[in-house]
Amino acid sequence: EYEGGRSAEGERHGFGKARLPNGDTYEGEYERGLRSGHGTYRFKNGALYIGNYLQNKKHGKGVFFYPDGSKYAGDWVHDQRQGYGEYLYANGDTYTGEWANNKRHGQGTYVYKDTGSKYVGCWVNGIQDGPAELIHLSHRFKGRFLNGKPLGLGKFIFDIGCEQRGEYIQPAQVK
Repeated sequence: EYEGGRSAEGERHGFGKARLPNGDTYEGEYERGLRSGHGTYRFKNGALYIGNYLQNKKHGKGVFFYPDGSKYAGDWVHDQRQGYGEYLYANGDTYTGEWANNKRHGQGTYVYKDTGSKYVGCWVNGIQDGPAELIHLSHRFKGRFLNGKPLGLGKFIFDIGCEQRGEYIQPAQVK
């Protein structure tokens, strides 16, 4: 069911409100029958998106509230988290940085709420990978990560002024 503006051809156009067959609702702008422009989409499962659309897809700036209490605010491209954004996870952790294809990708900072530690560095397809710093309350590690683990030359820097340099080597797989 729909109420709102229509084009000369009868398509949804301009501002309108719709209730979809699956129970979701949308209130916002349409262009030639498709959600385009700013709108609010409420999902039957409790999720909520407030932001921009282009041809029925989340595109541009928007905020998505997930049913588990997590939230993403940032850039969208073709329904994917893409560009720059901040994700607040249900457990209180946060990630602020670059995204590609719904995954952490590029430069970003992940803060672990329980420990106060934070990872500042590179991400590849959602995994810590590349030069980074892992900052804890009394010390930090500066080096490289591969597949989420430190690898190669790096150093620990302690708040008391000491440094420990070394090399991380991945243990051989036990069969």
